[in-house]
Amino acid sequence: MKAAIVEVLAHCVLVALAVYFFFLPGLSVVRDLNDPALGHPGVPKRAVELHRSLTPRVESWARTRVASGRARSVPLHDVAATEWPLFTAVFYLMATEQLQEQTSTRPMTYASGAVHAARDLLIDPGHHTWVKEHWGEDYLHHQNFFFRSLLIGGLTSYEALTHDGSSLPMLRDQVETLSASLDRTRLGLMNDYPGECYPIDVLAGIGLIRRADAVLGTDHCAFVERSLRAFQGPRTDDIGLVPFRVDLPEATEVQPGRGIGMAWSLQFAPDLWPEQSRQWYATFERHFWQDRGWAAGFREFRPGTWPEWTFEIDAGPVADGFGTSANAFAIAAARRNGRFDHAYTLSSELVATAWPLPSGGLLSVQAVSQATDAPYLGESAILYFLTVPPAKGVPIVTGGHRPGLVWLTLAIYFGIPLGAAFMAAKRIAALVRARRRTAQ
Repeated sequence: MKAAIVEVLAHCVLVALAVYFFFLPGLSVVRDLNDPALGHPGVPKRAVELHRSLTPRVESWARTRVASGRARSVPLHDVAATEWPLFTAVFYLMATEQLQEQTSTRPMTYASGAVHAARDLLIDPGHHTWVKEHWGEDYLHHQNFFFRSLLIGGLTSYEALTHDGSSLPMLRDQVETLSASLDRTRLGLMNDYPGECYPIDVLAGIGLIRRADAVLGTDHCAFVERSLRAFQGPRTDDIGLVPFRVDLPEATEVQPGRGIGMAWSLQFAPDLWPEQSRQWYATFERHFWQDRGWAAGFREFRPGTWPEWTFEIDAGPVADGFGTSANAFAIAAARRNGRFDHAYTLSSELVATAWPLPSGGLLSVQAVSQATDAPYLGESAILYFLTVPPAKGVPIVTGGHRPGLVWLTLAIYFGIPLGAAFMAAKRIAALVRARRRTAQ
């Protein structure tokens, strides 16, 4: 009798776990798939819930990491330990600003601590150790384009949210010195790291400089117009896209345009050069978008140039040609360029595979983030991508569809708990019958 009771309880626990980890997430996915803001301008409910869930975790992580001093001793070329914590802070700050501007949730009523903690991590000298090793003591005024543009992006959002003025001197210094240095270059390009120039980062950085004008009261329109020289004519690849990487001083192409690079830079292009952005997006779609039935989205590399199934440090896993990181970033690029047909298709795949928990967190996203140094990068990035609004004046294109991957994940979300409940009911019924026979 005792053994039977224990077995019944074990089945009940398994059913409860299946309901929590599969059935309830499945209901959330169904709701998200039917959220108008997933395929139209607006902020999806998923983003609002994720922000509330992520905020206390980001605050605790950022404060603990700064206090620990761990960033001072991480390996110089370990991207996850050097870049990713800063990216986490920047994505969180930019997403919070976008929520503040677009919703009535007033995130600063509960996120003030996390906003300050993210800013503190961004400017923490310990978290600058790696770039100081690369560029020396003058790292804030010599080359180092990617890192300095991240500072500009994060501090701009911090000041827009708090208006406390504490970061304005550093922000103004970085905006003015970085734009002036770039303007003086012969080709309009600078290195991210010694001997490594990524034009896609330069383009994004120009967008972040322009964005800072709203906070600083400055005007870099003329600088922006001159900067287009770096991405035209011989500065583009053979199909007219911005190269992923070049070698200076002659901007010799090392890697042509690719998924993750275009998805990142196209988030900023429509605010800089609207017509050029439309051309780039059309070319990107023509050469990189594919629909395999089971999934739809952007490739990481053009067909025939790279293995269809592989892993690459910047792209993450490449599956059947699809770049996983590229398609996450492309949600923001599609939304900013008004392509909500692409945004819905990509977002439907994202919300279906993100494994949303009742707590508001995204289980599968947490699982693939770097737990030691940047456990919340994935969630912060997705939060930012889902809150990006269309640029002013871009045509809005809606539509999109749910690829086979969405239906497969829904079958898993609902199939596992239903299967667990069926097996539990079957086993409990057998135990009851056995008990009755014993009683007779």
